[in-house]
Amino acid sequence: MSPLAAIPSPAQGVWHLGPLPVRGYAISILIGIAVAIWLTQRRWTQRGGRPGVVLDIATWAVPFGVVGGRLYHVMTTWQPYFGPDGDPISALYIWEGGLGVWGAIGLGALGGWIGARRAGVRLPPMADAAAPGIALAQGIGRLGNWFNNELYGGPTDLPWGLRIYRWDQSAGHAVLGSDGRPEVLGTFHPTFLYELLWAFGAAGVVIWADRRWRLGHGRVFGMYVALYTVGRLWIEMLRTDPANHILGLRLNVWTALLVGTVATVLTLLSARRHPGREASLLRPGVAQATSARAAPAPSAGNGNA
Repeated sequence: MSPLAAIPSPAQGVWHLGPLPVRGYAISILIGIAVAIWLTQRRWTQRGGRPGVVLDIATWAVPFGVVGGRLYHVMTTWQPYFGPDGDPISALYIWEGGLGVWGAIGLGALGGWIGARRAGVRLPPMADAAAPGIALAQGIGRLGNWFNNELYGGPTDLPWGLRIYRWDQSAGHAVLGSDGRPEVLGTFHPTFLYELLWAFGAAGVVIWADRRWRLGHGRVFGMYVALYTVGRLWIEMLRTDPANHILGLRLNVWTALLVGTVATVLTLLSARRHPGREASLLRPGVAQATSARAAPAPSAGNGNA
C-alpha cells in the first residue's frame, strides 16, 4: 500500500518549552474539558440555571473523573504496574496515557453529586445539561491516543487507514530507523477517529432529542450513555492493544454491555415515572427557602384583635 494513502500519525507527542514538557495527550484532555464546561454552562443557563454553578460543580467532577479514569485503567490493566516486572510507580504517570472512560464517568458522577449538593441544585438536570459536552470531551480526548500512536485497530488497506510508528513511550516520540526516519509499523484501523466521530454524533443526537422532546430527569444523560456504549461495543472489538478478557471478550466489551443496559433501563423508567422536565433546578430544601425569601411580606391588617 502506498504510504500516501493513509492518515498520518504524529511522530512526536511531547514538546519541551525549556524544562516544561507539553504533551499532546494532556492538551487533548484539557481542550475536551474546556469544551464540556462551555457547552454545559450554555445549556444550563438556557434552562434558567445560574452559570457560575457549572464551574463550581466542575471543580469537583473533573478531578474525581480524572482519578476515576486512571483507577479504572490501572485496575483493569494491572499487569504493567503490579504484574511480574511491573512498575507500580508508573501507575501515577497519567501523562503517558491510560484513562478508562467508565471510571471517569462513574467517579466523575460522584464528584458531580457532591458539587451539586454543595451548590444546592438537582443532579439530574445538571447531568442532562452536561451530557453532550461530556460526549464532545470524550471525542476530543481521543486525539490524545492519536498523539501517542496507541489504541488502534487491526491492519487495513482502506484509504483511511492510520499510519502507526514504532513508539518510544517514555520519550514520547517515534523510534527512528538507521535512515533517521520514523519506523512505520503499518497501517491500521483508526479506532481513535471512529470513536471521535461516534461521540460527536451522539452529542448531536442527544441535543436534537432534548430540543424535540424536552427531556428531563436524567434522560438526556441516559441517552448519551446508551448511545456511547453501542458505539464502544463495535469499536472495542476492532482494537488490538493488550487487554484482559472474560469468556473470550475484552473486559471493556462486557463493561459497555452492562453500562449500556443499565442506562437504557433507567432512562425508560424515568420516562414512565417522571414525564416532562423538572419544575425546579434547585434541590427541594433550597427551592423552598428561595421561594420563602422571594414571597412578599404580608401586609398589616386593620381588623380587631
